[in-house]
Amino acid sequence: MEIKPIKTETDYTQALKRLETIFSAETGSFESDEADVLGLVIDEYEKKHYPIEAPYPIDSSINQPKV
Repeated sequence: MEIKPIKTETDYTQALKRLETIFSAETGSFESDEADVLGLVIDEYEKKHYPIEAPYPIDSSINQPKV
């Protein structure tokens, strides 16, 4: 397992492809451990490069179903 930081969009794409390949690995296997670590690295890259802004309070109440 050689997991490096994701620094470029190409690195990101390759990491996503690898994760897709090993995503359903048996728990406790080498690939499962690799998927766990790779998922964390991908998550950090996405937080930095694709942030999701919190909704404005008024917008979130508009989208709430009435109970």
